[in-house]
Formats: sequence, structure tokens, C-alpha cells
Amino acid sequence: MIQALELILALSLLVIIHELGHFMFARLFNVRVNKFYMFFNWKISLVRFRKVGGKWKAEFFAKNLPEDTPYEATEWGIGWIPLGGYCAIAGMVDETQSADKLQAEPQPWEYRSQKAWKRLLIISGGVIMNFIGAIAIYVGLLFVNGEEYLPIKNGYLGYDYCQTAKDYGFKDGDIILNVNGEECETTKDVTEKIIIEGKCNVTVLRDSTKQRVLLPTKFGEIFIDNNETTLMQLRYPFTVGDIVEGSPAEKYGVMSGDSIIMIDSTVVTCYTDFTKYLEHKKSADVNLTVARNNQVLNLAVKTDTAGKIGFSVIPSLGKFEFVHTDYNIIEAIPAGCRYGWETLVNYVKQFRLVFTKAGAKSVGGFIAIGKIFPKGWNWTSFWSITALLSVILAFMNILPIPVLDGGYFLMILIEMLTGHKPSDKAMNIAMNIGMVLLLMLLIYANGNDILKLIFKY
Repeated sequence: MIQALELILALSLLVIIHELGHFMFARLFNVRVNKFYMFFNWKISLVRFRKVGGKWKAEFFAKNLPEDTPYEATEWGIGWIPLGGYCAIAGMVDETQSADKLQAEPQPWEYRSQKAWKRLLIISGGVIMNFIGAIAIYVGLLFVNGEEYLPIKNGYLGYDYCQTAKDYGFKDGDIILNVNGEECETTKDVTEKIIIEGKCNVTVLRDSTKQRVLLPTKFGEIFIDNNETTLMQLRYPFTVGDIVEGSPAEKYGVMSGDSIIMIDSTVVTCYTDFTKYLEHKKSADVNLTVARNNQVLNLAVKTDTAGKIGFSVIPSLGKFEFVHTDYNIIEAIPAGCRYGWETLVNYVKQFRLVFTKAGAKSVGGFIAIGKIFPKGWNWTSFWSITALLSVILAFMNILPIPVLDGGYFLMILIEMLTGHKPSDKAMNIAMNIGMVLLLMLLIYANGNDILKLIFKY
């Protein structure tokens, strides 16, 4: 429920920001905007505010007005179909108005009467505002939280790798030094170079010696096709957190704050080594050596049927040397711009994977997007993901597909280059085709989500 709430809130904000971009540029050029809606209001509106006889009026669960209704001012409202929103600009052929409704002579306050460069800015307004919105969020996050990361070389226990990576030569504990000769500062850099950019010559530090791992050129596609989500994770020491009531940990005397240093005769250096050992010890007797209050104790424990002992984990990250940078508001602005630009560039790079067989299979809809959000409410995570989605929305909308902003953008560019404006009828046909394509994409993406839930493929 929390993930669903986060998704709805994020998408609502992004829709408002996007449509506000169109609205602002339209009003800048004195073009009338008939309606501004969050969500679509087919047949009825949940709520709408409109000016009648010079006075504003609020209406709830109201039937839509006839299409020829004159507008004294922009009608503001909320629809009931949460698939986006719209800004109905006077004299514009779009999903809210077809060409046959524009038979009258063009009026000076209509979109179609404006010069090409003005129409170009009105169309681009949504994309511009989404990108600016993402940058504003990044600026705010950097100002409030600063920037912190762990240099990959400072992960002194190494990293655990997904099964696909291990199938092609990685081993748990490896520390990646460079990819194709380029040094990597963070695990994010590694993922971008290997999965997104397709670089395949990796140098790792393994048991104090440098070794080379050569990946196939299509490793990124294989990674996606195998439903992997994370290439590598930090190996970290840990202490015992909360004890599960009625668990073996409670029964045999394991206490919160204990540091497990050995299980049977195996030294425990990180949490993953501990869990891997227990995978083969279901309903088995094991001996734990723990450090507690400057004492070393031995505890005989019998695991449950799943090979669990029953406690939460507190990562001991204090031993790692993180890099932290604080920003004042002046410093946060260029840093936020840099972060926004890098996010856009990386997304454009990985977009190529959508056109592969594995990438097409991985395309998801609202369920997939919702799963990106954390299950517990966290404002930093919420705003970070919202900023990422804002960048994605900006990029997707500028694609040259009819009904998207990019389709209008392309038409206007052709007009500016050739001097010939496409007819309203041609625009109407293009919009209908685009709408069908968009609906097919929505059905495919959300169908993928449903199939994954049912068949877990």
C-alpha cells in the first residue's frame, strides 16, 4: 500500500509539473487554455473549478460539459482515470480535440495561429519543466543531505556478485579495479559501464592479485534476460539486531549486539558468508562464537527448518571509509544540474536495451514502477525516485511519436524547414495512430507485469 501511495503521489506531481510547462508557455504567448486536468475525466470529473458569470464555482462528480461550451477562464479539475493528465490548449489538435472541431477561422488567441517557434516552445514546455523539476529535486536533496558514497576500492571485504556475473568469471570477494582500462569510482559506475555501455574487459583484485574477467559483448542483455536486478553488493561485517520471538536465537541465548565471529570452524567475515553457510544447515546443530561485552562466548544453537536462527542484522558500516560532501545552496545548484544531466545521459544509453529481445521482455508498467519505491516510507528515496521518473518522462515525451510531445515537435520542425504546415486533418490522423500505438504499449507493458506476477518469469 505504501508503494502504491508513493507511485500515485509521484506520478501526480510529475503530471502537474509537465502540464504546467505547457500551460505557462501557452499563457506567455496569450494562447488560451480551456482545461487543465490531473488524470483523465472521461464522461465525468471528480472535481472541477470553472468560472461562471464572473464567479468561480466548484463542482463535484460533475458530468462533462458540451464541447461547444465557451470558457471564461481555464477550467481546473481532477479526473478519475489515473493515466496522466492534460492541458487543453485552444486551437490545438490533440487527444482532447479533433480537427473537425476546428472548422471556424483561426483566432489570434489559438495555438494554431501562433508562429512556429512559439508553438515549438509551447509543445516543449512539458519536457522542459520535467527536466527542470528533476534538477530542482536533486538540488534540494544535495542541499539537505549532501552527497555520500563508498569508493569501490574502499570495500575492503570485496563484493558479492549475482549468479549471472559468477557464471562469466566473477567470484564473491572480487574488487573491480577498472573496466576497459577506465577506473571506476563507485558500484554505480561499474554497472553503467558493464550493463549499459556494454564494456566487457574487467580487471579485478582477487586474493591480493590482479586478474582479468572477460565478459561477452551482450552481457547486459543476458543480465536482463536472467531477471537479475543487482550486479554486485557490498560484503559487510554485522552485529545481531532484534531477536525474533520464539526463534532459535531467543531459545539458545543469542543477544542483540552480539558480533558473530565464527560458526562451527568457519570464520565469519561478512553477512553473506554466514547466510551461505546456514543454507546447508537446516534443522542442524551449529556452534556460534560471539563477541559480547569484551568477552568471547560459545553458543550451541539448532537452526529451524529453513536454516535460520532468527534475528535481524545491523550492518557494521563504520569500518568503511565513505566520502561525504556537503553543499550550500549555491554549490548545490551546479551539482544538481550535473546530477540531472548525468541521469539523462545514462538513461539514454540504456534505452538501447529496450530494442533487444531481453529488453522488450523486461518492459514493465505501473507495477514495475511501483516496485522501485521502498516498502517503508522514506522521503529521501521518494524524492530521488521521483526525480529519476521526471527525467524518464521528459525523455520519453520527446520521442518522435504522434500524440507525444516529440511527435508535435517533429511536425513543427518539418514545417520550419520546408515552410509547409501539415493540415489539421493530417495531424488528426497522426494523433489517432499515435494513440493506438501508445495504448498498445501500455497494454504490453502492464501485461508483462501481470504475467510476471502469475508465472514469475
